[in-house]
Formats: sequence, structure tokens, C-alpha cells
Amino acid sequence: MRVEYMSAQPLTYESVLALIREHSREIREEHQEFRRSLKEQGAEFDRRMRERDAEYDRMRRELNRKIGDLGNRIGEIVEHMIGDRIIEKFQALGHNVTRPVLRNQSYVWENLGIYGEFDLTLIDSDIVILIEVKTRLKIAHVRKHIKKIGEYHHHIASAGFSHPAHAHLRPSTRFYGAVAGAVVTDEAKDYAHQNGLYVIVQSGEAVEIVQTPEGFEAKVW
Repeated sequence: MRVEYMSAQPLTYESVLALIREHSREIREEHQEFRRSLKEQGAEFDRRMRERDAEYDRMRRELNRKIGDLGNRIGEIVEHMIGDRIIEKFQALGHNVTRPVLRNQSYVWENLGIYGEFDLTLIDSDIVILIEVKTRLKIAHVRKHIKKIGEYHHHIASAGFSHPAHAHLRPSTRFYGAVAGAVVTDEAKDYAHQNGLYVIVQSGEAVEIVQTPEGFEAKVW
């Protein structure tokens, strides 16, 4: 049997250059494919991140809404518990309040853009006690309440006691302030007392006016 051998083609400059060019082309194509794959993966990664961030924002908003609703509900419960039992507590301090508690009493002074609302109001012919109720009472709440009482008193004085809405009041009516909470920080309690406000605490079934410090004098508006 005769075996024929094919002789190898001799290498030339042109053939080597052609091999190099072909190899370079293959490398470029592989590199381009690699970059395309990374770009696609990056786009998918970015899309998933955007979806995850959007879902996180939605869950956060929903959680905040539920926490807010729960806080409002707790505040309403505290408000009702305090309102139902507070008249006798102020009577024990010598304040002659006998009428039912008013809830969410609002006032508006349109000319100056002043408006507000009091959670609980105890009213009799010669005394008004304006009460702010919070689930957790802080100094900022006390400051805001003091400002509202001043605005409200000025509003009534400007409108005049002859106004139908104020027919139950007299020019000699005294205005007092009180703050209340299921939780009252020591700082808020001290600040309220320093500014002549009563402090009411609610714990379980008990509603109490906090013992005032020595030298305390309730502020009258």
C-alpha cells in the first residue's frame, strides 16, 4: 500500500499576517460579545434594583401609614379615657367645671390665617381649661399648646364675648392650660409646670393630675 503525504505549505509573511489578522478578529468578536453580555446583565441588575427600591418604598409608606393609624387610634383612646374622668380631678383642685367635656373644639381667625383645635375643653361660666392630649407628650407639644392658648384667647377677645359662639363666656372668664399623655417625658412635665400648665397622666384605668411642684402657680390667660 502506498501512502501519499501532503506537503505542508511553506509559511510566508503574507500567510502569517493573515493568521494574525484572523486571530485578532476572533479576539475582537469575543471581547464585543463579552461586553454585550455584561451590558445585558447590568441592565437586568439595574431593573431588578429599581423594582426592589420601588417595592421597598411602597412597603415603607404602607408601614408608616399603619403606624400613623395606630398612633391616631391610641391617641383617640387616651383622649376618651382622660375626657371621661378629668372633670372631678379639676374639681378637686378647686376649679368649678361641671359641664360635659367638649372634644376637638376648633377656632379660626381668617384675617391673620390663624386656626387651631383643642383636643379637650372644660368650660363653665367663669373658667375654661384647654387640654392637649398626646400618646407620648414631649416639650414641643407643650410649646405648641401654649401658643395655641394665647391665640385662642386673643381670638375670643377680638371677636368679643357678645359673639354667639362665646355666649357661654364672660369677660372675666379665666383660661387655663393642661397637657396630657399616656406617656409623659420628665422634660415635658417639668417644662409644662414651669409655664403654669397642669399635667395629666393616664395609666391603665387611672387618670391623675400630676402633683405640682412647690411654688407652682397655674397660668391664667
